[in-house]
Amino acid sequence: MTIRDAIDWGRLAPLRLKASTLADGVYAGAHRSLRRGAGVEFGGHRNYVPGDELRFLDRHARMRHGLLLIREFETETDRALRLVVDASASMSFRSERAPAAKYAYAALLAAALARVALARGDRVSLDFIGGERTLGLPSTGGREAFERIVGHLETARPSGAATRVDLETALAPSLRYARRGTAVIVLSDLLDLPDGAPELVAGLSASGRSVIVVQVLDPVELTFPFHGPIALAALEGDTRVETDAAAAQGAYLEALEALTRAWESSVVARGGKLVRAGTHGDPVEAVRRVLEALSRAREGERRQR
Repeated sequence: MTIRDAIDWGRLAPLRLKASTLADGVYAGAHRSLRRGAGVEFGGHRNYVPGDELRFLDRHARMRHGLLLIREFETETDRALRLVVDASASMSFRSERAPAAKYAYAALLAAALARVALARGDRVSLDFIGGERTLGLPSTGGREAFERIVGHLETARPSGAATRVDLETALAPSLRYARRGTAVIVLSDLLDLPDGAPELVAGLSASGRSVIVVQVLDPVELTFPFHGPIALAALEGDTRVETDAAAAQGAYLEALEALTRAWESSVVARGGKLVRAGTHGDPVEAVRRVLEALSRAREGERRQR
């Protein structure tokens, strides 16, 4: 078995071509920067200090209140993007209704988002939650950055249940290096993460970062479309449960919604956004919804300043 065969890429391979085509079909849109300067939108006042350009002096404030105030503006510009991809065992699941495994779909979205960001001049980093052969990639930019990001995504092998240490290790670079205005996008099914994960991820929103959690689920997981006696087997270990589909469906869907609400409550409360994406859905639309959620999160953060 080759490294590439370790994950069921299905119809999403080759990743480079699919991600490039996907990015070409996405309208990235503009996102505002928190950098100050001569820009396009008024961002407030500050006191004049010797050396400031007089063309930014607010004459109305001077005439009305006798104050020397400088008008500041927010510029339309690019920002850093930090991608965190779940590589725990549950991400390797693929039903017959899906074009590929959840990890493959998450990798496609991550690669496309990276492509969009790099095309705008942003720097992009990549980290993994758990898994094997999951080497992170520090913040990088330039022509070869996309190839490096895709290479890291392709060689990762989902396995195991993510521990708290795995999650903290994946989030540590964002906590340490991501500055105000950085976008942190976490792609996961949210099923194999440890207790306290919603609070840990939501904590990334501190210091002006924008956090988007993308819940990637297989169509079978979204609807539980089974009938009659079924046997459920864990992706790791030998756990196997036999039950009746009708009896299990209600409890399963209720538990899934409770999980999603817990994540949404934690993330949205800190100014972030949660986006649900089914692997059977149009990835172009999924990336657009992620970018729209990011734009709303940044707009909310800007209004709170």
